Amino acid sequence: MATSSSLTLSSATFAKLSPHPYLLANLQPADASVPSSRTNGRQPQQARSPNINTSSLSHAHGSAVVRTGDTTVICGVRGETLLTTAIPNYRAPDASSMAAVNEVRDYDLLVPNIELATGCAPNFLPGVPPTTLAQTLSTRVYSLLQSSKLVDVDRLRIYQQTDFGNKSKDEEEDEGEKNKGDEKHEEEADEDLSAEKVVKAYWVLYIDVLFISFDGNPFDAAWAAVLAALRDTKLPEAYWDIDQELVLCRRTKTPSPLTLQGFPVACTAAVFTAKEKQRKGSDQYWILADPDRLEESLCDETVSMVIDKSSGTTKVLGISKSGGVVVGPRLMRDIAALANVRWDQFHSAMK
Repeated sequence: MATSSSLTLSSATFAKLSPHPYLLANLQPADASVPSSRTNGRQPQQARSPNINTSSLSHAHGSAVVRTGDTTVICGVRGETLLTTAIPNYRAPDASSMAAVNEVRDYDLLVPNIELATGCAPNFLPGVPPTTLAQTLSTRVYSLLQSSKLVDVDRLRIYQQTDFGNKSKDEEEDEGEKNKGDEKHEEEADEDLSAEKVVKAYWVLYIDVLFISFDGNPFDAAWAAVLAALRDTKLPEAYWDIDQELVLCRRTKTPSPLTLQGFPVACTAAVFTAKEKQRKGSDQYWILADPDRLEESLCDETVSMVIDKSSGTTKVLGISKSGGVVVGPRLMRDIAALANVRWDQFHSAMK
């Protein structure tokens, strides 16, 4: 009589052969007493804790390394000067044109670039052109930098100051000693300087983002790295020298940080359905916060929400949805609640 033998597969083999049933078996266990969980051990609405390091690159004006799970991103910010004479159709900012001119957007003062390094994931090979994902991420980060108005443009302007900004170091020190203690004179001088400022150049910030390790949810990690690097960025005090017709930097003064407006944080969630081809209003689904690479490949619908709570109230700065038919107004509110929790996590990590 032949002996029946059972075939037993390891969880890793099961995941490779049938990834969708494998994730479904974890989210919908046969034993009702076992809580629903994902293949990575997290609860459906549990995001990976962020770890953030700043000032990681010594030759950049600002830098940060962000890690969420096995997704690791490094961002470096470097500033270069751009003369107004090199800008086509340049219009000097004044009270009448401020509403019509968006200097950051019109003159491309923020230039992000995202690269997925060879070896960060199995499908990124050496010697190939930039992938569609890298170009899409660069576009999304660029759009969010513009729409959120994160960087105050006044900090990027380089002025020519008549009768003051072009004096030598010794002359400035002599004048400072002579006017010391004369508060009234200093206040009048400050008023004159503010009226005589002329923009001669701008700082252009080149923001380079490199994925060292890729395990899903690239947009949230890339944006967090950009935000942390900009918060870490310090630029030297630059001015326009009339005699040399050059932008010079004062070495005697400590570089000052950028002026950032708000603290926008991105939160992405994916919708996993019990059936691989989901119809609206049918079957079961799960909202997976901060999806990893396996979960992203099994989900047809994702939602990214950018919020800012720095003012004390929650402001939604942007919503991006792709694919699927499940998410409606009710689920959008649930995702907003996830975004609020995610904002608190990143805000605590960047303190």
